[in-house]
Amino acid sequence: MTELSTERRMWSLFEPVHAVTYFASDALGAFEQAGLRGFWRGYFAGRCAPLGAVNAGPVIAAFYGFAPRMVIRALPDVWTRITPEAALEARRTGSRRTLATAVADLPGRDVAEAAGLLRAAAEPVDVAGRVLGAANAALPWPEDPVDVLWHAATILREHRGDGHVAALLMAEVGGCESNVWRVALRDGDGRDFYQPARGWTDDEWAAALDRLRTRGWVDEDLKATGAAHSAYDSIEGHTDRLASGPWKALGPAATARCAELLYPIAVRASRLLRHPNPIGLPELR
Repeated sequence: MTELSTERRMWSLFEPVHAVTYFASDALGAFEQAGLRGFWRGYFAGRCAPLGAVNAGPVIAAFYGFAPRMVIRALPDVWTRITPEAALEARRTGSRRTLATAVADLPGRDVAEAAGLLRAAAEPVDVAGRVLGAANAALPWPEDPVDVLWHAATILREHRGDGHVAALLMAEVGGCESNVWRVALRDGDGRDFYQPARGWTDDEWAAALDRLRTRGWVDEDLKATGAAHSAYDSIEGHTDRLASGPWKALGPAATARCAELLYPIAVRASRLLRHPNPIGLPELR
């Protein structure tokens, strides 16, 4: 098995901490209590809220893998139901409540140290060209360690995600293609899950599949070719390089300590997620 890069390893640990916002029942309940019924209203309002009451355009750009129509269906309508400020509070309240319960059996000093290290990685992130990373980094830091942990994880995951979009653009992989390609890399498994989760039609999926066949990335059995796997390695490597700044700033020893402290937290957060999930997170044990 190929050893994970530092950047990929750290992503696998901080991403579950952030992702409870979208999957854990307490976190979802916070959006419902704020007046948002339905998963996608909470998702779009919560994730877009740092940008303010934006229309669909900037979100179509930032939420690269989503079909534009899916974004347009959510925005700007969701801002008639909740303000960005209330959405920020709902996601913070739900995430803190969820994570506080999940880590209640861990030593408080370890959670606080993990939060401090993750904050030290997140605070100096380079936000140039990274819309979602910048918007979250501009929010005020909370004081509670669990809040700090979630906020730092959110900055880091959006920072990495913005870089991943840049890597996909450089490789000329479109939003729908990125989903079709993901399914091909799984030997054709998962279309029934990923296609509706991102809102693409059958015609759009078929057209993206044809483009990938033309590039030599998908074979007649709808599986990824060697060229597709090489492209995956290249794009993930580029994403890692663009996400390396926080860990270089933190330094190897502190990064290793952060990973050590984050692991039991990530395991507990992972238990609250659905598997498989659209993020592609593996289940941690």
